[in-house]
Amino acid sequence: MGSSRIFAALILALGVLIGYFVYTTETPGNSYAFTYGLDLAGGTHLLYGADTNELEPSAVPDAMNSLRDVIERRVNLFGVSEPLVQVERGGVGSDGGNRLIVELPGVTNIEEAIAAIGKTPTLDFRLAVPDQTSTAYVATGLTGQYLERAQLEFGSNAPGALPSPVILLTFTAEGGERFKNITEANVGSALGIFLDNQLISDPVIQEAIPGGKATITGTFTAEEAREIVRNLNFGALPVPISLLSSQTVGASLGQEAIAASAFAGLIGFLLVVVFLIAWYRLPGVVAGLALLAYVALSLAIFKLIPVTLTVAGLAAFILSIGMAVDANILIFERTREELEQGKSLIEAIELGFNRAWLSIRDSNLSSIITGTILYWMGGTALIQGFALVFVIGVLLSMFTAITVSRTLLLAIGMRDTPLARRLFGNGIA
Repeated sequence: MGSSRIFAALILALGVLIGYFVYTTETPGNSYAFTYGLDLAGGTHLLYGADTNELEPSAVPDAMNSLRDVIERRVNLFGVSEPLVQVERGGVGSDGGNRLIVELPGVTNIEEAIAAIGKTPTLDFRLAVPDQTSTAYVATGLTGQYLERAQLEFGSNAPGALPSPVILLTFTAEGGERFKNITEANVGSALGIFLDNQLISDPVIQEAIPGGKATITGTFTAEEAREIVRNLNFGALPVPISLLSSQTVGASLGQEAIAASAFAGLIGFLLVVVFLIAWYRLPGVVAGLALLAYVALSLAIFKLIPVTLTVAGLAAFILSIGMAVDANILIFERTREELEQGKSLIEAIELGFNRAWLSIRDSNLSSIITGTILYWMGGTALIQGFALVFVIGVLLSMFTAITVSRTLLLAIGMRDTPLARRLFGNGIA
């Protein structure tokens, strides 16, 4: 029995250390400080429309996902903290409802935000189709989506002349296969290479070109070629995009939301603890300590993962404080029933936990499944943030209920006296 009290003391000490970690790491510049989303930290919200009219409907989802990845790499390269780049589908408009949301926390200068996105080129290959007056080009389906990397080389030139810059393109495995098929089926035709819809080279296909490599030659200077290579490596956009709207969120609004959420969380916590103590007496005090451990552990997890906290995430966390007592209530009610049947205090606590466990497990498992589906199919960062905090909260509440609460109850229930039994429930003698 002495080991139970030692273990309980260790749990309380560990809870204090975790709380100390949470408190002391919340300083500016600390790598473990909370990470806040745009709605709390302030920043810039950009909405881009993607022109997918030239794509087959079946290719649009992959193109949009590729576009998201490219823009995300581009933003990360400029050092923007915790950016959010997200595909939005199903809207209306000339862009077919395919849009890209870019949120840049901490960036309140819209011009700076647009510069961080930058102008990345759209690269595509088109076959020349001569007509009576001019040469037209038709799309081949080979675009920057299939580009793996670009590099600058200098090719040989006439004797005495400076080497001319040449851009070497290396495609992905799928892109290389597409390039091979295009050149194999169109020997003798010109293949136009377009950058931002501008023809920069149209070499004639002499033979099938395997290996997934192509070269771009043109009248550009070495510096222009270097910039093209840099932009292509930063991300050649699979489809053209245009800025539809921009919005700046002030940091002061976020601070107000954080303060309001903290106040609501504190009031909610205190009301729950007061209810537990009033109804369950000593077990209510234990549940309050378990709740404190739950809050400290949750906040530490948010810092260590890290979880990007949004208004929705804070709402989920505050809601989870109330849900965290569900397991304790089941355990306390079961313990009361055992005490009413004449069991000893320690035996009643053990049986209360054992008999409540199945209900606790099933209810929490159903909540975890719901939260996981919500996160997987939510589609927006708002819903996913809520679901992530919700699932973490359910897991941690179950852990604190079956470890912290149980250990503390066993430690204080060692002396089976009439007073101790009365402190464990209303009307129990």
